[in-house]
Amino acid sequence: MVASKNPVKLKATQNILGKIYPKTDVKAKHVDSGVPDQPIGLDITIQGAINRAKNAFSDEFDLSVGIESGLLEVPHSLTGYLDLQWCAIYDGEKTTLGVSAGFEYPPMVIKKVLEGIEVGDVMDEVTGVNKLGQKKGAVSHLSKGLLDRTGNTEQCVLMAMIPRMNERVYF
Repeated sequence: MVASKNPVKLKATQNILGKIYPKTDVKAKHVDSGVPDQPIGLDITIQGAINRAKNAFSDEFDLSVGIESGLLEVPHSLTGYLDLQWCAIYDGEKTTLGVSAGFEYPPMVIKKVLEGIEVGDVMDEVTGVNKLGQKKGAVSHLSKGLLDRTGNTEQCVLMAMIPRMNERVYF
């Protein structure tokens, strides 16, 4: 169960889990993250992913997947922040975590976010694409199409699955 109706998060999870478990059935439902819509900071972003995964879990599914994007303070970066996606995968007992590659938004985007506007809203305005984060994503726009949001999200899902793919050495 993917703890979001965002089509990018669902597709990324289907892509990765489908390779690991070929007969997997991935569903999605809206789940509250319990954190602000625009998480800023490591702890709050990870907590949002964990909250999503735990809030989506039921005995009907083996795993629940929570994905949360957030801005993390990074010294020596141009703006002081990088965007990272965190994935929490929960099985009713244990949670495994993974993170995507991070990227930096333009300074004007960070300025507006720190004024209280969500990254998605700013990037929709910058690109002229409505709901960019549910399509190719800001990372696609900024990387000139070399990486889209689905691929970026697949990274965090795969990283969260590594302990589960190697249970003998992790658990």
